[in-house]
Amino acid sequence: MTKVSAVIVTYNRLHMLKESIAALQSVKPKLSHIIVIDNNSEGDTKNYLESLGDSIDYVRLPENVGGAGGFNAGIRYFYEHTSDDYVWVMDDDTIVHQDTLEPMIKFINSGSEFSFLSSNVMFTDGKPSVRNVLRQYGTYRTTLNTQFTHPVKIENGTFVSVLFPRPIVAQIGLPITDFFIWIDDLEYTERALRVAPGYLLPDSVVTHKMRSNTEDDITNDIEKRLPWYFNMYRNRVYTIKKRAFYRRVRGNAKIYWDFLRLRFGQSDNKQKRIGIMKKGIAAGKKFDPVIEFPKDSK
Repeated sequence: MTKVSAVIVTYNRLHMLKESIAALQSVKPKLSHIIVIDNNSEGDTKNYLESLGDSIDYVRLPENVGGAGGFNAGIRYFYEHTSDDYVWVMDDDTIVHQDTLEPMIKFINSGSEFSFLSSNVMFTDGKPSVRNVLRQYGTYRTTLNTQFTHPVKIENGTFVSVLFPRPIVAQIGLPITDFFIWIDDLEYTERALRVAPGYLLPDSVVTHKMRSNTEDDITNDIEKRLPWYFNMYRNRVYTIKKRAFYRRVRGNAKIYWDFLRLRFGQSDNKQKRIGIMKKGIAAGKKFDPVIEFPKDSK
């Protein structure tokens, strides 16, 4: 029997977390473990999670280490504290459906080699999530411009709903805590792709309960979120350096396009935004974080 652990990372979004956990508890086939990584949320989250008792594995971190650190802790816990075969990773605003896991199990049972399986991520209105675009490997076909009807190889995945086999975790290690926020999922799934293909499963549908189905970026995001874009560009530059030539060129072109839109667009606080972007890019060129491995994985 295939055993699957689900990992949720949360931080002060109790209303979303309750719905996410309830959805996971209804999944078929039943999950072996629901591991909740709490990035040192306020007391209401702590009290709620403790009230669930043994129905979840509750891991409260001593400080907020960002989404990247939370997923590092969650996948580590899966590997070191369970004997489950697969880890299914998601944010606390991911709402799975009762049958979301079934296509993953079917693909596993087909015997095809893979490093990860990604769900088909939709917004609350049933349209594709623009923040979780997945591209078919080696093409320009994406989940925004194509309605895929069968599993396809993809270039990377997101931590909204992605499943990894235990041996892949052993081989590639854990997400990079130093990323803190953004790009950690792209880097981790691209690292996995160096071992085996990753697939989008169109029938494995989840709902991503974002505040809106729009793509915020450094040109239009609100001011209080701007400091995070240092991490965005630092982490992106690091990740691009690891890619093959064609995808490296394409990734660098995307960064240059962001700069042009910012430089000649109508953003407020334009010089502040440009400064953050430049600092992130410069830091990414020197960034060399350590990749950690769970215990007994080598």
